[in-house]
Amino acid sequence: MMKLAALQMQSACGDVAANLDRLARAAREAASKGATLLLTPELGLTGYGAGDAIRALAEPIDGPIVRRLLEISRETGIALIAGFAERDGDVVYNSAVHVDGDAKPTVYRKSHLYGDYERSHFAPERPSTKLFVHRGVTCGMLICYDVEFPENVRRLALAGAEAVLVPTALPAGWSGTFIADHMIQTRAFENQVFVAYINHCGSDPLFSFAGLSRIASPDGQVLAKGDAAHETLMFADIEPASFAVSRLENTYLGDLNRA
Repeated sequence: MMKLAALQMQSACGDVAANLDRLARAAREAASKGATLLLTPELGLTGYGAGDAIRALAEPIDGPIVRRLLEISRETGIALIAGFAERDGDVVYNSAVHVDGDAKPTVYRKSHLYGDYERSHFAPERPSTKLFVHRGVTCGMLICYDVEFPENVRRLALAGAEAVLVPTALPAGWSGTFIADHMIQTRAFENQVFVAYINHCGSDPLFSFAGLSRIASPDGQVLAKGDAAHETLMFADIEPASFAVSRLENTYLGDLNRA
């Protein structure tokens, strides 16, 4: 069992240092309440709407951003997942990194870019299965739009993921509300996994965000949520064994492709 903390936050657009400080404060608070992993939004460290500054803010996986995340993790004793613009040579990816003390970081690159804004600033990665084990729970990562394609969550579930952790930058509007209120719980239920979908709140120079972060359980219930407007540090116990009955009754993965 792991205790997950998730920060629905309002990033300081283009101010990486300020966002790292905000994450560090949340990490200390989350650790003081017994959490062992903190999840934060898509591009939370650069600000989603940083626009043309994204390329200048992008850093390699061994750059100062990830080094500071490793320091925060070691100082607080909590693992972190943070969204940042990752540079690999001349290519920039919309990435999320998992750090946990002195362990080697795990990086996931977004495969399904949303709209002209993302396509003009990032390269897509091929869909990939990146798993890590945290406190006995097998976790996979996706980013925002990726979770709206059921194949991505199903691929992780079939690979053994028990929790799918999703930094997002969901925009305000009717479709965003539908995704938060219906799709996230459905993804959890149809794959019998936990899904944590953690968003920005407020607005930046280019975008307004829906908030509405959700942590859903395998039986389709909401374990924790953020509202539409405010920063929220939420918590949920991720204990797969507690949902054994749900898996026995909803055998989608075992029945897949069964003649």
